[in-house]
Amino acid sequence: MVQLILFFILALLSVRQRLANKKKRLLGKGEVPLEPVPSPFSTALSELVGSAGGIYLSLVLLVSFLKIEIPPEIFIWEVALEPLALVALITAIIQPYIARLFIKSR
Repeated sequence: MVQLILFFILALLSVRQRLANKKKRLLGKGEVPLEPVPSPFSTALSELVGSAGGIYLSLVLLVSFLKIEIPPEIFIWEVALEPLALVALITAIIQPYIARLFIKSR
């Protein structure tokens, strides 16, 4: 149970980093929006889900193309998860940190 809570904390930290990245991009523009905009949290959360979904679809296509046998589900912390979905979610969670490192190295 503690591990599951830790996983959700890591997901929230990923959303927080996405918010920080988006804020840096918006501050550079200096524009004032004329239309209502979604909240930064909802935008970051939808980006996280969208990234994870795109990664998941890519992994499914790769596994089916290469005809790799993977188990239909694995149990982590007494929770049944699909392996590809877990890999996609973890990759989407760490993606903003990798992007930040890439931007700093420029």
